[in-house]
Amino acid sequence: MSAPILIVKKLPAAGMAIFPFILLKSARLKNDQEIINHEKIHLRQQLELLIFPFYILYLINYLINIIRYKEHDLAYRNIVFEKEAYQHETDLNYLKNGNWYGWIGKK
Repeated sequence: MSAPILIVKKLPAAGMAIFPFILLKSARLKNDQEIINHEKIHLRQQLELLIFPFYILYLINYLINIIRYKEHDLAYRNIVFEKEAYQHETDLNYLKNGNWYGWIGKK
């Protein structure tokens, strides 16, 4: 999967996927295969949910988690979409071999 990469210096995170783009905080991150793979996993998740519903489910999952964990980092790390992306970001073949809807069942 190829995706246009945009550099956004004021990005609040190192990387972000907003279909069809990968946003990075700095140009040097273009060489970080793991962060690129992580964001490509998010792009596929967005496609799986026909894009817009992904953002709604992502936000709902985060809000439930912030109530549950009462801490941003724990709430963020426990979003089902993030769990799949973090679990497979080092597997550069995951998107070729990976399961569609791999985030389902991540608790």
